[in-house]
Amino acid sequence: MNSNLDGAQPIAPEQGGDAADELAYRLRQQQLTARFGLFALKTHDIDALLQEATRTCAEGLHSEFCKIMEFLPAENEFVVRAGVGWKPGVVGAARTGADLESPAGFALKTAQPVISNHLAEETRFRTPRLLVDHGVKRAINVIIQGDGGPFGVLEVDSPIGGRFTEHDLAFMQGFANLLGVAIERQQAEEELRANKTLLQQALEDQDVLTREISHRVKNSLQLVAGLLNMQGRASGNDDLRRALADAEARVHTIAQVHDRLWRHNEMRSVNLAEFLGELCVKLRATSSNVTLGCSVDPVIVPTDLAVPLGLLVNELVTNAFKYAYPEGTGEVRVELTSDSPERLRLEVSDQGIGLPSDFNPARSRSLGMRLVASLTRQLEGQLEWQDAQPGTRFVLEVSAQDGPQVHL
Repeated sequence: MNSNLDGAQPIAPEQGGDAADELAYRLRQQQLTARFGLFALKTHDIDALLQEATRTCAEGLHSEFCKIMEFLPAENEFVVRAGVGWKPGVVGAARTGADLESPAGFALKTAQPVISNHLAEETRFRTPRLLVDHGVKRAINVIIQGDGGPFGVLEVDSPIGGRFTEHDLAFMQGFANLLGVAIERQQAEEELRANKTLLQQALEDQDVLTREISHRVKNSLQLVAGLLNMQGRASGNDDLRRALADAEARVHTIAQVHDRLWRHNEMRSVNLAEFLGELCVKLRATSSNVTLGCSVDPVIVPTDLAVPLGLLVNELVTNAFKYAYPEGTGEVRVELTSDSPERLRLEVSDQGIGLPSDFNPARSRSLGMRLVASLTRQLEGQLEWQDAQPGTRFVLEVSAQDGPQVHL
């Protein structure tokens, strides 16, 4: 008996071996099956898996030829998907019928393994031309089964006379069952990778589309701002000109917000320190006598929260520029802090003349105050107007986690 299974090959039963050789031969087959199982767990390439299966099976049965034939239901044919021992041009190209007239077709149609130790004398089916051309004298076929149906047939062929036994059939069938599970795993992984690729492509397409839409919205808003400017210049009414100029400024601000989101690819989240910092730079350029200080914690928030916050800051700062210092210069400050992951605190303050004694934001008919109230509701925030002594302080506290709900 050969005790070293990694050394000389044990003698196959048809080659005249004794009982000890028979035992070593079967142990070798078990070892090969176990090794293939480990290989199947490690590989993610189905072609490599099938090719290694044919090599291992050929070795396990001391045969020169082995092939895996994948069943093609639409054509009712097999294609040689992997194999060893065959002439060039066979693997990956050769096809045979899947009808009852071939050994593989007979095994598939009857759902039974097939041993044919004398192909030349077979009456159950014809010998395929492929086997004749390679001088094959005997063959053994087992089905590679999957949950959704048979993948195909595993076939070992030999040009040497002798016999494949029921023990060989047991080895082949167990090997085919293991291979079927491995193939299903590979197919599931390939499908998962394909779905992941499709999902990634869809997300990338959606991102491009979103950026394109934002860019178009910005351009459309700039067009609206231009029309408001034209109407204002054409109007002889000073109040109407001022109202149109205010509307133009607000539209410009919204357009600038969309432009930043598009250019910085901030479709989902925004760094408030950068976002409000850039907005403050633009606002400083609109006033010659009032300075603007800006201090913002680097908080990342959903874009749906950042946009109304930016519009709110724009409205409050613009309002302070207009009314806080009617007689001279001064400063307006914007501060945004986050003392916890859940809450933001926004303050916009000045040291100007302060609010009128009878000021009531809930009753104000000013478009600016109504817009501030609307944005506050959209942010689901808690708003407070404070007397800063001197000046005015606007304080808003809002959740920093979820985007706002839109109130129509």
